[in-house]
Amino acid sequence: MEKQEIKALIESAKTYLGIELGSTRIKAVLIAPDYTSIASSDYAWENKYQNGYWTYDIQDVWTGLQSVFASLAQNIKNEYDVSLKRVASMGFSAMMHGYIALDKDNNLLVPFRTWRNTTTGKAASELTEKFNFNIPHRWSIAHLYQAMLNGEKHIKDISFLTTLAGYVQYMLTGKKVLGIGEASGMFPIDSEINDYNNKMLDIFDNLASDMPWKIRDILPKVLNAGENAGVLTAEGAKLLDPTGTLEEGIPLCPPEGDAGTGMVATNAVAVRTGNVSAGTSVFGMIVLEKALSKVYEEIDMVTTPTGKPVAMVHCNNCTNEINAWANVFKDFLVSIGQTPDMNKIFTAMFTEALNGEANAGGLLLYNYLSGEPITGLTEGRPLLARTPEGKLNFANFMRAQLYSALATLKIGMDILKNEDVAIDKLLGHGGYFKTPVVGQRLMAAATNAPVSVMQTASEGGAWGMATLAAYMSQKEESETLEAYLDSKVFAHQPVTTIEPNKEDIDGFNQFMKNYIAGLDIEKSACINLK
Repeated sequence: MEKQEIKALIESAKTYLGIELGSTRIKAVLIAPDYTSIASSDYAWENKYQNGYWTYDIQDVWTGLQSVFASLAQNIKNEYDVSLKRVASMGFSAMMHGYIALDKDNNLLVPFRTWRNTTTGKAASELTEKFNFNIPHRWSIAHLYQAMLNGEKHIKDISFLTTLAGYVQYMLTGKKVLGIGEASGMFPIDSEINDYNNKMLDIFDNLASDMPWKIRDILPKVLNAGENAGVLTAEGAKLLDPTGTLEEGIPLCPPEGDAGTGMVATNAVAVRTGNVSAGTSVFGMIVLEKALSKVYEEIDMVTTPTGKPVAMVHCNNCTNEINAWANVFKDFLVSIGQTPDMNKIFTAMFTEALNGEANAGGLLLYNYLSGEPITGLTEGRPLLARTPEGKLNFANFMRAQLYSALATLKIGMDILKNEDVAIDKLLGHGGYFKTPVVGQRLMAAATNAPVSVMQTASEGGAWGMATLAAYMSQKEESETLEAYLDSKVFAHQPVTTIEPNKEDIDGFNQFMKNYIAGLDIEKSACINLK
């Protein structure tokens, strides 16, 4: 489109805004009615480990949101000479799970506890047994029950329990709501009614019989994609844009988690489709056509933004260790008088991995910055181990790094393979796929399935959230999200696909044999390295 066309769309409020609060950055994307990106901005932030919990300061949420919106508005002003006063609709998403508990006056009762925390082992185990449904450490209900088991005083004062996306939505609209995909990471969903599972709600109320609240009353209302989830209030507009330029009354779609926006961004919301999001954390999601034969602690059961059951393999650690080593290489270059380019460093790291031996030269590497429930670890210690015969060079080291980033995911995906879960297409998105070919090729080896990447996948969850906002505004009556994405959003989207390579598969399997056998090394490091 020409600049004047885009300017006219912005002035007439025919654009859609999506903002996602990810683990390491907050990103905003403004899209046109044809789903192309008009402008974007981002804001870097990091979690903190304080008093035994991974957290973000709640003020940093608003500092980040205001910064990313101001940058987006400035980019639009610079490029199109127009102020961003209004959009047709907007939506917010964030990293799933975690624990935000508010009292009746909307005060935060304890610091925000993120998905990264693995302090809820006893609660998760007990709830899994009582529900006969896997409750992972990250889920909001596990955090709540663990707080009850710990005898934390604040729990009696809870008026509203929500996630980061739900908190932002509430503060901007006054509505206590969540999209169903995000809600499915708080409490189990019954896909027959597209709401929380009533039987499990009753079980939990029995466990919380001495509480002054019922669990139904403190959880957000569940909404499907396409439903209206409130409008931006005057207070909300000022909170997002302190300059007062942004107008109140803008409709908001249901807030979703990064899993749901990833499904949308990769057109993986129909049965027998799947997507893998690989960034700070990594998760694979497959939309099921039938239930699994039993409960697996390694598999989360969540839903698409329209309530279809999804098997999710979620791992806390993915690219953090790669990022840490990129900074080591940057510092090395600085020390010898070079001016480093981080994009070139990452490209070299990923590209050189393909020159490594298929089994990574026998190197063993764990990227556990934090705990990893799938392998039974509540803490993490990044480490590299090798035998004297191990072939340590840059290519093998990077091959081991990229394998390690996917190793825990592979453990979970192999369970789905043994359950005969059918996957017609697997799409990748996130930073792991930024370097062409490399991430796709190694993911194909890990999953033994063809892996595709689309151009929109690089836009990530913020683009997916903007698309969900557009769906709410543009969809025809009774038009499903699946049909909308197929016919309108992705009909002409270029896709690149890489098939699994036997040598890579065999090499990855050899790495995994050593990886599983060496887990006691990692466990010992967690005990002895303080």
